[in-house]
Amino acid sequence: MLHLIYILAFTVIAFLAVSNLIRSLITVSMGTQRTMPLHRANAAPKSYHPEMFDDRGNPINEPLLVMRSVSVEDARQQLDALYNASPSGTLPEKEEES
Repeated sequence: MLHLIYILAFTVIAFLAVSNLIRSLITVSMGTQRTMPLHRANAAPKSYHPEMFDDRGNPINEPLLVMRSVSVEDARQQLDALYNASPSGTLPEKEEES
């Protein structure tokens, strides 16, 4: 008898999960088929972050984040220079040879 209750409970849970999955897929597919209007008459004005303005309130026109690509050898040399410049950065001669 316990086996029948287990099978019945599993069937109900599986049916609910599959129906929820199908409902979600239908909702997502309906959302992707919607077309957005090009011009909205009551569009809200854009709000900008305060760091996008200079002291006088004018928008700045400069890059806010600059990333530079460095080769592996350059990065390794820079790290070695930092390590050797530290107070405990001198390596014993035995370790330098290996």
